[in-house]
This record gives sequence, C-alpha cells and structure tokens, in this order.
Amino acid sequence: MTRVSVRGDTPPFHVMEILKAVAVRQKTHGDVCLLCVGQPSTPAPEAALERARHAMCSEVLGYTEAVGNLELREAICQHYRDWYGVDVLPTQVVLTTGSSAAFTAIFLAAFDVGDRVVVTRPGYPAYRNSLAALGCEVIDLDCGPETRFQPTVAMLEALPHKPAGLVLASPANPTGTVVPAEDLADISRWCAENDCLLISDEIYHGISYGVSARTAWEFGDSAAVIGSFSKYFSMTGWRLGWAILPNELLRPVELLLGNLNLCPPAISQAAALGVFTTSAEAELRGHVRRYAANRDLVVSRLPDIGVHDATAPDGAFYAYADISHLADDSLTWCRDVLAATGVAITPGIDFAAIGIGDPALDGNRFVRFSFAGEGAEITEAFDRLTNYVTGA
Repeated sequence: MTRVSVRGDTPPFHVMEILKAVAVRQKTHGDVCLLCVGQPSTPAPEAALERARHAMCSEVLGYTEAVGNLELREAICQHYRDWYGVDVLPTQVVLTTGSSAAFTAIFLAAFDVGDRVVVTRPGYPAYRNSLAALGCEVIDLDCGPETRFQPTVAMLEALPHKPAGLVLASPANPTGTVVPAEDLADISRWCAENDCLLISDEIYHGISYGVSARTAWEFGDSAAVIGSFSKYFSMTGWRLGWAILPNELLRPVELLLGNLNLCPPAISQAAALGVFTTSAEAELRGHVRRYAANRDLVVSRLPDIGVHDATAPDGAFYAYADISHLADDSLTWCRDVLAATGVAITPGIDFAAIGIGDPALDGNRFVRFSFAGEGAEITEAFDRLTNYVTGA
C-alpha cells in the first residue's frame, strides 16, 4: 500500500471542484457564466507581451538568481517609491513563482511545527491549508461585517495566547474589504511589539474603488509583504510574485527558494519589466475602471436575489454575499445553480470553515461572486439567477 502523509490529506479548494463541473457544463450546454474564478479576463499588457517576445527570440532564458533578476527587483523598488513613497532596497525584494511560493517559503522560514498562526475567517483557504500542512496550529479569527471582515488589535489582544504570526489581506479575498490606514498602523505596531510576524497579503493592490490600500511597510520594516503580478497586472498564468522581507528572513527564504523552486520563471521575469511602463499603466487602469463598473453592477443586482445587506467591496473583484435565506449548504446550492442555470459561483465554505467560531460566519451561509469579467456576462448571470431564485 502506498504511503500518504497526514499533510497529504489537505482539504480541497472547492472552487477548483466547481471548475470541474463548469467544464462538463460548457461541453454539454456551452452556456456558462463564469462568476467563480478570481482572475482577470484580460491578457498581460502589450508591453509585457512584447518584452516576452523579444526575450524568447534573443535570450537563453536559463536559470536566474534564486531571488530573481536584479533589474526587476529594482523596478519593484521604484514601484514602491512611486505608489507608496516607501524606500525599499533591491536586496530586500525576493521574486517567487507566484505569490503562493512566497507564502510557502515564508511559512517555512518563520514558523516551526506547533507555532500558532492567526488567519481571518473568512479568508483565503490556501493560508489555512498550507499552514496546517506544515504543522502549524491555525487560529481562525472571526471577523464579521461589523469590522468589514477585517481584524483589529482588540481581537488580537483577546486571544488566549500570543501568536507567532498573523496573515492579513487588504484588499481581502473573498470580501474585497480594505484595512483602514490607522488600523493597519495599529496592527503593524502590535505585531512588532509582540514578536508576531505580520504577513501582509497585498496581491490585489492597484484594484480599489475610492479607497487607497496601504502597504504594511509604510508602518515599519518588520512585516513580510507579499505582492503579485497576477491580479492588477493581469498575469495570473505567468506565475510571478514577490516578497519584501525583514532582514532576518532574507537569507532563510533565499535558501528555501533555491531548493524548492531553483528560481522564478525567466520568461515571466522578462515580461514583467514591461508592466511598469506608461503604456501598460494605461491598459491596467482601464481594467480597474471596468472592475469598478462591474462592482456597481453586482451591488445593484444582489437585491434581486434577496441579498440586501452585503458589504460593498473596497477593492479586488469579489462580492461576498449571505445567501442563508436561500440555502443552508452553499456548496450544494452552487452546484444546483450551475446545473440549472449555467452560472458558476464559489461556495463560501472555501473561505470560512464550518462548525468553528461564530455560526453566523459559517461558509455554508455565503457565496463569493467574482466580477473580473465583462459586464454583459454579469448581467446575463444575474438575470438567470433572479429567475432561478424567484421561480420565474
């Protein structure tokens, strides 16, 4: 019998299970409205594609440094000066194979088996699942609509034990909410004073609606900041992210990345240099304007399915909605909706484990809508959903 480790029994990311059903539905009906996937519907900026074409024709594209090309790390430093007024050194920047690899390397470098690490509930499931697989004790911190699904210092102070780490996302997945600057400053200070590593997930920065997302490094250099070329920069499949790290973690993370990944994709690094150009910025800002229009559309249509108190997202491209008036099992409801209408939605059980903490936050009560696509598709999806819910 083949051995399987305990960590091999990692819970599924249910949106991937929904995508399996999507593939079947699309093959049999050809009518899927995709409101489940958290990725841009647009390709990389033309300037990035041109850089990639040039690199493929003129460069070897072999291994790079484990922490990535210096030229791109320098461009990221300039990006932080331009966007946040923060000075970052190239030696403090580590390029990774998607932001996912950054999280894994930081978890491995910073935490030992048994260390307590806080994640928000609701929150991105890969944090919890990766930490648990590495032997950490995951502490789910209930964050409800009264704090816009974000943690506060008061919540951290109320924990029975001081944690070794806190994973914070702003804008957040699945809620799209942003931590106010004063709260981020307070949380950063608390973590620094309590020997708690703040891991600030900032992969949706650039996608916000009237609210500016702040980087944790505006409030000190003791946090690990995670960025990505996937979301705002529209390069999900290129698998390239970065981390800005406190000095103590730089060498351990470099050594881990060299063993785990060797280096980030060379072609992706070459392409990414193109996203910091004027022409690319114009394209990317156009995407954000579309997301903003889609956000308003989703918020205006949620009452059609009986959702009247959803928290409007500040950023990213998600809306998190309580559908407990419609069902008490979000996964089954999403499957039934897909089968009946062709509309694909992500069940809330991906983001809020059930049976722990506040029952009002259980993922069975919620679903996540992605509005990264086109407005016409969203309109069609909500027309179908409204008919399904009302029985029209």
